[in-house]
Amino acid sequence: MKTYVAILRGINVSGKNKIKMDALKSSFSGLGFEQVQTYIQSGNVVFRYQETNSGNFADLINKQIQKDFGFDVPVLVLDVQELENIVKNNPFAVDGNREAQFLHVTFLKEKPANVNEEKITGHVKTGEEFAISDGAVYLYCPHGYGKTKLNNNFFESQLKVSATTRNWKTTLKLLEMAKVVEA
Repeated sequence: MKTYVAILRGINVSGKNKIKMDALKSSFSGLGFEQVQTYIQSGNVVFRYQETNSGNFADLINKQIQKDFGFDVPVLVLDVQELENIVKNNPFAVDGNREAQFLHVTFLKEKPANVNEEKITGHVKTGEEFAISDGAVYLYCPHGYGKTKLNNNFFESQLKVSATTRNWKTTLKLLEMAKVVEA
């Protein structure tokens, strides 16, 4: 058995794509996943299943959500090691001058084929920073994520990959939950 984290994009946002967490847990359990746990209402799920390529789960979960709830939801699935590497490689988290409340991670479904950092930099406000890796975009938004142009839709359009964003607190909590389930 192996532990995975599923990150769903766009559920329970502005009254759209509403899913109660108990129903989401049930949906995941119906796929044969074990020790299913959710975290907050935005579509974060930790579960265990036989060891396989985590990329295979995204379509399976997406189809189950369409069947159970009637709408299409982009899904990213990471194993514990992938999530741990993303957390470990955040260049902004180790800087004591940056406040954790302004850190965010945009999780990428796949490695971007073409990154034009110069074009992206043109949208950065004073004080904002970003760093792009294979699996994530790290953001520091000192004016607040709601005020930055460096949002999820922006990075999807620039990098041409599916993505979903979580704040740093949620990212750390998901890793913590996954490690407890894995133990």
